[in-house]
Amino acid sequence: MASVWDSIRGQERAIDQLTHSLVQPVHAYLFVGPEGCGKEEAARAFAGSLLSESSDPWHRTNDMALRGVHPDIHEVRREGASILKEKAEEIIGIAGVTPTEGSRKVIIMHEVHLMAPIASAMLLKTIEEPPPGVYFIMLAEQVADTLVTIASRCLTINFSPLSVDTITEILVHEGANHDTALVAAKSSHGSLTRARLLASDHQLAHRREFFANIPRRIDGTGATVIAIVEQIMALIDESVEPLQRQHEQEIIDLENTLKLMGVKRGGKKALEDKHKREIRRHRTDELRDGLTEIASVYRDELATKTDILRPESYVHAIDRLHESMRRLALNANEAILLRDLIWALPSPQADAALQFVLETTHD
Repeated sequence: MASVWDSIRGQERAIDQLTHSLVQPVHAYLFVGPEGCGKEEAARAFAGSLLSESSDPWHRTNDMALRGVHPDIHEVRREGASILKEKAEEIIGIAGVTPTEGSRKVIIMHEVHLMAPIASAMLLKTIEEPPPGVYFIMLAEQVADTLVTIASRCLTINFSPLSVDTITEILVHEGANHDTALVAAKSSHGSLTRARLLASDHQLAHRREFFANIPRRIDGTGATVIAIVEQIMALIDESVEPLQRQHEQEIIDLENTLKLMGVKRGGKKALEDKHKREIRRHRTDELRDGLTEIASVYRDELATKTDILRPESYVHAIDRLHESMRRLALNANEAILLRDLIWALPSPQADAALQFVLETTHD
């Protein structure tokens, strides 16, 4: 029998918690998990089920909920770097208005891990004691310090990153060939959203090969380091192009929707800010994947060769690569970080040549 949960894959435990909770729902839920794991789809499915008291996807209420157009399900997104005081006031206002069609209303709040402390403080009372029939579903990638107090008033539902097998299966079902789907899944960090984008990126395999070859190109000269960094930045710029095309279509779709509604402005700034965040995240993910490829080269060398002259330098290189991945998440300057990193990496080719010379001389 079809269900509103059918499109949400790899989150059986979370779905089980939610379906059981529908018997006696609480006033506020916090869905915690990485981007692209299915928690947004689960929020709409759960919101529809709260209103319809049914899991039938063809039920009018559930159909509208899954499409994001039900008048008693309000999705709230931040318009700047965080959810600010003005947005909190808007949410409180929405909670106080009588539902349009029934006795229940659901407010879905996106990216609450980026909520400003003042907004969190303002919303605490409303979330803790909402008007009768009002339910909150809050989505977060992690429980930040500013979210701890609100989280204590909610039922927390944890969503895990999707497995490589699950993502591969979904992509193949959607039409991708298995090899492309597998590569995209492995590079997705558990995000189906990112995996779908990568599956349409014909340069993905080329980028992985390029990064894996970097240790073999290192020759101890600054010119080579500069050339490698320039090539990396060009590849990362190219990797963003499919996402930019997707963004262009989203803006066109928004403008058409506003035109149909007879509205000249509304939501475009929020969408542009969202696009900037997505591009930054995409660049960071691509660089992290690339650095992982480089680290795997040094791991393979350590695992397969017993005569490496300076094995400690390979261990140190792996540590530096992982530290660089961490710094990328903190918005470090990409070019400077890469230049300093690659300059310090050892060369397996040079080490092998030196080992050969030493062995020949010894003989």
